[in-house]
Amino acid sequence: MSGIIGTVLQVVLVAAGAPLLVGLMRQIRARAEGRAGAGVLQPWRDLRKLMRKEPITPHGTGPLFRAAPLVLAGTTLVAAAVVPIVTTASPLDGAADLFAVTALLALGTVALALAGLDTGTAFGGMGASREMVVLALVEPTILLSTFALSVRAGSTNLGAIVTATLDDPQRAVFPASLLALVALVVVVIAEAGRMPVDNPSTHLELTMIHEAMVLEYAGPDLALVEWASAMRLTVLLGLLSSLFVPWGIAGDSLAALPAGVAAAAAKVAVAGAALAAAEVFMAKLRMFRVPELLAGSFVLALFAVASSFFLVAP
Repeated sequence: MSGIIGTVLQVVLVAAGAPLLVGLMRQIRARAEGRAGAGVLQPWRDLRKLMRKEPITPHGTGPLFRAAPLVLAGTTLVAAAVVPIVTTASPLDGAADLFAVTALLALGTVALALAGLDTGTAFGGMGASREMVVLALVEPTILLSTFALSVRAGSTNLGAIVTATLDDPQRAVFPASLLALVALVVVVIAEAGRMPVDNPSTHLELTMIHEAMVLEYAGPDLALVEWASAMRLTVLLGLLSSLFVPWGIAGDSLAALPAGVAAAAAKVAVAGAALAAAEVFMAKLRMFRVPELLAGSFVLALFAVASSFFLVAP
């Protein structure tokens, strides 16, 4: 019962807190740049405004264009239920496998890229092409980084990896963990479309990646895409904090769930605030430099896997 309640709380936390996380990050960036900012609740206001508008489907698009936001949001919600963010005692723990979660995230990205191609516009195709380049470089790094952590745990189950770190805190400072942390930070930035890989607030078409694929969406469809994108960022930051700073996550105790929810919200908020503060001092990389950055993170993940086999934990 505690696992079911924890999973429900986890999904609600991600679904309701994702726009607040985006609002917090925007507010921190605004303050750091000397602006007042629109407030933490502004993303929720934007979603409410978009939901009241009429959906518009571009001429010539098929069912794939309308289904892509649903696939993106659905896969993200499933990932939010599977990834151990609040509790490790989820009834879906058997599905919380490294490869399954990575495939879920990739499925939503591919669906959105196909929708960008379905519009038949130059910018949609350009954004989809760029997104597939990033995806091809990001997914292997996610697999390798998390696999480096799974070697010592003896399982690719995310809950087992988090539990192993809780049982042996020294794993957090093991060289494989530190290398995997740096590699995962880079791929989380790329997967979420943040600086320096992508600029989420850009209005220059030639520099767009994620925004180029959603230019033709409007109304409730655009609201669903924006909400799903915010949830993906929240899930990725939650996974990152659970893997490397798992303290506070609830187990099979019902009494520990409120503390687990508070700890998860605090860790994700701190990670988001740190990312937003760092973005102020970053410039977007040229597209041809992005593969170099992601290739560097892949090499770090490869080193993490090698060190997890050959170096002895302290």
